[in-house]
Amino acid sequence: MPAYLIADVTVTNEEQMKVYREWSTRAMQEHGAEVLARGGRTLSLEGGWTPQRIVVLKFKDLASAQAYYDSETYTRAREAREGAGSIRMIAVEGV
Repeated sequence: MPAYLIADVTVTNEEQMKVYREWSTRAMQEHGAEVLARGGRTLSLEGGWTPQRIVVLKFKDLASAQAYYDSETYTRAREAREGAGSIRMIAVEGV
């Protein structure tokens, strides 16, 4: 069953966040992530949620999403992101 990783990203240092994006892109490629949304325009419809940047990735299953997150490459991405912003991230099984 497919799984989706959803991240709500707030950027505070754009230059440093570019380094994070380079590493996270490598991790996505290594783990077969399909990018469904990555920072496109958003429209708040209900509840007052106005995120700065949303990322949605599709994986073949929840275990693959977890492997992406735990990977050495994505660990390097997280280290590069320190001080460049914040992320709230979940993975959810699809149907």
